[in-house]
Amino acid sequence: MKLVLFDCDGTLVDSAVRIHETMRRTFLAYGYAEPTLAETKTIIGLSLDLSIARLLGRALVDEEVEAMRLHFKSLFAEVHADPNMLEQLFPGIADLIGTLAGRSDITIGAVTGNSRRGLTHILNMHQLEPHFVVSRTADDCPSKPNPAMVLECCVEAGFNPADAIVVGDAVFDMQMAAAAGARSIGVAWGYGEIADLQDAGASGIVFHPEEIAALV
Repeated sequence: MKLVLFDCDGTLVDSAVRIHETMRRTFLAYGYAEPTLAETKTIIGLSLDLSIARLLGRALVDEEVEAMRLHFKSLFAEVHADPNMLEQLFPGIADLIGTLAGRSDITIGAVTGNSRRGLTHILNMHQLEPHFVVSRTADDCPSKPNPAMVLECCVEAGFNPADAIVVGDAVFDMQMAAAAGARSIGVAWGYGEIADLQDAGASGIVFHPEEIAALV
């Protein structure tokens, strides 16, 4: 029996454009130069407050960063009203989740730096919610790479961390898995660099979702 825990943004869905547009509007609202898309991609996976602080070059989350976080969240409905901003599944993800959901030896979960509202929106939009038995978001736990998301999912689902596998596209995902005592699979279609995922301890790298079913 294995618990397979998927990151969301950059792993299940391509959300970089939506996240970047929301971040761009937030920075402009507070009088800061907007980050580039490449810069935004480097923070996807972290909790929102740490993401904003890092883009501002700040070591700590201060009052302004917290205010910017709340402003970012307030833009949720406005940005999602644009059909060009909707997060699309990466090719092959729907088939992968369907395959894993049909296996009696697999339990599926999510561990994401997205909000609870954001994760629910994405899973419901793509009709995946029934397959995800357990999940933790930035609203529930400290930011990756803290292992809390993995450890809490393991407790709730009744798994030993050694029987959990984190699937993600970011160094933070690989580090979180290692800190929890879980395995990790890095995906090549997301926003992280393959070499960085390997250096962060990825147990394997996959180039298409169908490869994951064999590894777990």
